[in-house]
Amino acid sequence: MSKGNITVLGINGHIGHHAAVAFNAAGFTVRGFGRTNRQPIPGVEFVKGDASRLDDVTAAIAQADIVVNALNLPYDKWDKGRAEAQLATVIAAMGNSGKTLMFPGNVYNYAASDRRMTPHTPQVPQTPRGAIRVRQEEMLAAASRAGKFQTIIVRAGDFYGPHSTGDWFDQAMLMDIGKGRVLHLADLDLAHAWAYLPDLGRAFAVLGAQRDTLDAFENFHFAGHFVTNRQMMDAVIKGWGAPLQVAPMPWLALRAMGLVNGVMREIVKMRYLWNNPMELVDSRLDALLGADFATPFDAAVAATLGERLQTRRAA
Repeated sequence: MSKGNITVLGINGHIGHHAAVAFNAAGFTVRGFGRTNRQPIPGVEFVKGDASRLDDVTAAIAQADIVVNALNLPYDKWDKGRAEAQLATVIAAMGNSGKTLMFPGNVYNYAASDRRMTPHTPQVPQTPRGAIRVRQEEMLAAASRAGKFQTIIVRAGDFYGPHSTGDWFDQAMLMDIGKGRVLHLADLDLAHAWAYLPDLGRAFAVLGAQRDTLDAFENFHFAGHFVTNRQMMDAVIKGWGAPLQVAPMPWLALRAMGLVNGVMREIVKMRYLWNNPMELVDSRLDALLGADFATPFDAAVAATLGERLQTRRAA
């Protein structure tokens, strides 16, 4: 018997895919919404639609008890009110339904000087991109406090996981791994918050299952793996199983690329996230997830490298 109906908006994204997998494995009936079904998941129904069309989104979530809003615009298209407009469409589709909306948060909401961010840490964004994220969460808080629907924010660090592409781990750290080199993005002794995507997906499912015990608006911080760049380099080398040169990221070259590449320009603006150790802390979520919830760090990195290793061995 199904535990409830889930619609994942943005089924092809990092969080969307892994949340769908986790909810499906946990016994929910899952539908995935997107333009294409790039990564089919056995047991998950795909619904084709356009996230900018209110009618499409409304139809996709009509039967859902829980909506996971994993929609995200291209990195250089967040400005000019576009990110807020995308979320406003979802809020309009939710209406006064009383459903649960789950929303992935990140550390952009906080100041570079923050070191241990709990759900109660004041949000003082460092950049315009962070201000956008704060405004989005304020939109959700207003709707939930007005009684329209429940919101559960799950905030996490940078993503990594099996078959995950287009993230810092894949496109930055491992960009030269085929040449025998792995790149660190800041001082080796600085720590960084990482979220292993299968674990993050399971955290969404755990909280979704407990939604009836939660308040109308909730903000949880997913700890993930808070490790130094040195620990990450060591784990990659161990998981790769062959010698790798460790080298710093060529930030000056990336800055030059940003002169003609809008995405790269926006990425470089977020360098402060690497130069400041910003840890997500939440004892309440830790208790809800239970002891030994997280995949051990070395095992998570090794699993993330698996597909690349298969390609290397087949070559």
